[in-house]
Amino acid sequence: MALKHSIQATIQPGEQQGYIAECLEVAVVTQGETLDEVVENLKEAVALHLEGEDLAQLGLATNPSLKVIFELEPTYA
Repeated sequence: MALKHSIQATIQPGEQQGYIAECLEVAVVTQGETLDEVVENLKEAVALHLEGEDLAQLGLATNPSLKVIFELEPTYA
């Protein structure tokens, strides 16, 4: 089995305000008031989640990167 070199996450606008980030391969969800804040929180949360874990057992290569997809709903005029 090939090890993944990236962890995918999505960022969506929150229901009331701010943004929500959720990883697809690992159980990490975080939020932030701004895009910059949610991205920093996501990086920190993923690092803490993977700390001390056997990455190969999770199907991940050493030092995986984060691949972020930003989801928006279109606004129609």
